[in-house]
Amino acid sequence: MSATLIDGKAISIAVRQEWKERADNLKAKGVLPGLAVIIVGDNPASKLYVNNKIKACHEVGLHSEVHDLPEDVSEKMLLKLIEELNEAKKINGILVQLPLPKHIDDSKVLEAIKQDKDVDGFHLYNVGALMTGNTVFPPCTPFGVMRMLSYCKVPIAGQNAVIVGRSNIVGKPMAIMLLQEDATVTICTSKTKELEKHTTNADILVVATGRPEMIKAEHVKPGAVVIDVGINRLESGKLVGDVDFDDVKEVASLITPVPGGVGPMTITMLVANTVMAAERDSGNVPTD
Repeated sequence: MSATLIDGKAISIAVRQEWKERADNLKAKGVLPGLAVIIVGDNPASKLYVNNKIKACHEVGLHSEVHDLPEDVSEKMLLKLIEELNEAKKINGILVQLPLPKHIDDSKVLEAIKQDKDVDGFHLYNVGALMTGNTVFPPCTPFGVMRMLSYCKVPIAGQNAVIVGRSNIVGKPMAIMLLQEDATVTICTSKTKELEKHTTNADILVVATGRPEMIKAEHVKPGAVVIDVGINRLESGKLVGDVDFDDVKEVASLITPVPGGVGPMTITMLVANTVMAAERDSGNVPTD
């Protein structure tokens, strides 16, 4: 058996079109959704991610602006910029590209963003509200995974879902969102004993560890749906996920590639959150 590929690029194009239509409806009423992205320093990966996010905004027809700050910018100046963007009427969403330099407190910066402009879903209010299913913005990567599963008509209710990785950005919110859809959820960490015992019980396996190709075929239940959130660059320059794709594709029923799997969906859901913010701000939330 060879798994069917979950083509994140193709799905993101289809989903992005849905949000373009909602953005167009807003523009017809004189509302232009706007996203502000703040990047600090010259990290090449961060600059690539920001460029991809701005490109997605342009494709959907959103206003976007990049605030490119030097590596040595003070925390005070960064917080002042966020304060200004919080009050800017043309900006519905604010995103601070991580990581930040060591002299800046990530938590203080993320909490400075107004919760109704926190399109990354990282503000403590949104993190806490996610527990009750009432978050203003779902975090983009888990949101993208859920949308991907829905698009592929993967059943979730009653299924065993195993998440390998417990990060605040992916692992923990992913577990909560799957739980809210009535999955039976297990979270594995770097300290989990006999990892295979857990992962081979998974109908849906989500991996986000930052360890290149750590999940092999022996970790996967035949017929499982495998979602690889990781992206790692090997010494050879090749990009790989946290799942050994060539090995696991012979066991899984559905699998995401790296690149071209979860990444495009993460960016698409950032666009979605920005449009949702504009709908709320303007009182144009769809009722259907």
